[in-house]
Amino acid sequence: MRHLISVGDLTDQDCQSILDLGVRFAEDRASGAGELRGLVTGIYFRKTSTRTRTAFSAGALRLGAEIVSFGPDDLQINTGETMGDTGRVLSGMLDILVARTAGTTAELRTLASQDRMAVVNGMSAAEHPTQALADMTTLLRHFGHIDGLRILYAGEGNNTAAALALALTRFRRMELEFRTPPGYGLAADIRIQAAAQASQYGSQFNERHSMEDVGGGFDVIYTTQWQTTGTTKADRNWRAIFAPFQVRPELWRDSPRAVFLHDLPAHRGQEVTAEVLDGPHSLAFRQAENKLYSAMAVLTWCHQPAFPLASQLRSASDGERPR
Repeated sequence: MRHLISVGDLTDQDCQSILDLGVRFAEDRASGAGELRGLVTGIYFRKTSTRTRTAFSAGALRLGAEIVSFGPDDLQINTGETMGDTGRVLSGMLDILVARTAGTTAELRTLASQDRMAVVNGMSAAEHPTQALADMTTLLRHFGHIDGLRILYAGEGNNTAAALALALTRFRRMELEFRTPPGYGLAADIRIQAAAQASQYGSQFNERHSMEDVGGGFDVIYTTQWQTTGTTKADRNWRAIFAPFQVRPELWRDSPRAVFLHDLPAHRGQEVTAEVLDGPHSLAFRQAENKLYSAMAVLTWCHQPAFPLASQLRSASDGERPR
C-alpha cells in the first residue's frame, strides 16, 4: 500500500514503472483486468472534475475494483470532523481513496496518516501529480522516450506547472523553459527543487516572466487554462498580464515539429487559439485519454505489494505480465 501525494513521493524507479505500465494499459486496456478485484476505491472530489474523476473511476472499474463516490458535501468534514478522523474511518472501509480537495497538501497527508488505505492526490492547490504522470505517459507514447526533450511551458505557474517541473527535471538532458506571467510564477520552493533536480540529472531548467526571445527547436509546447479550478485572482487586470502568454501558431515558426499539450479544460481565444488546440500539432485530447491509462497504473502501483520493475515490464511486453 503506497500513497501518492506528490511527485516527490515517487522514486525514479517507481515513476518509470508507472509510465511503462500506463503505456502498456494504453496498448491493451484489458491487460489489467482483475488486478484490483475485491478492492474498493473511494472517489472524493470537493471541486469540479471531468478527466481526473472519470479516469480514476473508469480505471478502478476496468481493474476490477468497486467504487464509492463522495460529493463535496457528503462527508462529515463539512460538520467539523477532522481530516485525521475521517481518514481513520474511511481506511477501515476503503482500500484506496482518490481525493481532490483543492486545499493544502497537508490535508491529504493527514488523510494518509493511517496504514490501511492508500491516498492519491487528485489535485491540491500546490500540485497535480497525476496530471504530470498522464502528461509523461503521453510523451512516452508519442516520442518513445522522455530523456532529452525540449519543452516550453507558457502560462501560470499553477499546480499542473509545479507537478511538471518536479517530474520532468528528474529525466536526463531535458531542456525545460517555463514562461510565466510576472507575479504568477512557480512557487519558490518548487523552483528551487526543480533547479536542484535539473542540476543533478544534467538537465536545464529556466523560468522567465516574458514571452520575448522564446527561441525555437522545442519538441513540446504546453499550456493550461488561466483560471485554475477552484481559484480566483485578486488583480482585476490579470487578463491583460496574461495576454502575451497566449499560445499562438507563431510559436511553431521556429518549432515546426513541436506537439501541443493542454491539461484541459481549454478556453479557445484565451490561453490558446482554436487554430492551435484543434490543429494538427495538438495531442490535447489524446493526452486526456491517457489519463485513464495513467490512472490505472497509479491505482495498480498503490496497491500491488510486488509492483513490477520497469525493466521487467519491458522484457515481458510480448508475454505474460510479471507478478
